[in-house]
Amino acid sequence: MDRISNIFASKKPLVVFTTAGYPDPETSEKGIAAAIENGADIIELGVPFSDPMADGPVIAAASQRTADSGYSINDVLALAGRIRARFPNVGIILFSYMNPMLHCGYEALCAELARIGVDGVLPVDLPLEERDELLGPCRANGLHMIPLVSPLTPLDRAKKIVDGMTGFVYYINVAGVTGARHGLPSDYPQLVAALKSVTSLPVASGFGIADAETAAEAARHADGVISGSGFVKALGESVEKAASFVKALADGVASVKQ
Repeated sequence: MDRISNIFASKKPLVVFTTAGYPDPETSEKGIAAAIENGADIIELGVPFSDPMADGPVIAAASQRTADSGYSINDVLALAGRIRARFPNVGIILFSYMNPMLHCGYEALCAELARIGVDGVLPVDLPLEERDELLGPCRANGLHMIPLVSPLTPLDRAKKIVDGMTGFVYYINVAGVTGARHGLPSDYPQLVAALKSVTSLPVASGFGIADAETAAEAARHADGVISGSGFVKALGESVEKAASFVKALADGVASVKQ
């Protein structure tokens, strides 16, 4: 069994997204280590990009600032390698818009990710109809391609999106962009249940996970919980605040029985 599957088989994991290199390379790396040490089971390394269309103000500003500083996908790969060497059991997902990956070349990028020990990629803006070009190199190198499904995705299309995928499904809790919110939509349990009816993959729930209570609420229905904006905002203040934020979320998820 691969690393991601092992993690989901053993618990409801906490997945933490961060903009790699934010607020600066040193603090970013310290923050990721603190997240792992305080309960993050999987890290999504966001590649800085100048037009992060799916992201709310916190992550968009972090991504723009880091991209403007010259921090590139090659820096993200080097960071991933150091994380893997230090934390051999943590899951690592490259979270990227298509433009930086296309610039690298899919075959070369996937081969390098596999060499480093990254577990998969999450291509934010890759539509179902165009994914085979990246999916082939991912599969050839043993990488998961993580599919995204939103509340606005019709169930028949969601079934096509998740068909044949591996790792887990990223379920977007709310229509709109990323951002910390308190509480989940009233129809959240029904929508997660519907998605789980068309896939055997674990479903991890993200967007709007801002506190322990919301993390626990999400974990009662999903197989894992994802948080990003709250962590990025906290890390922009200090590593200590970021560590406390992750610890609170991890405790919230852990309060829900598997």
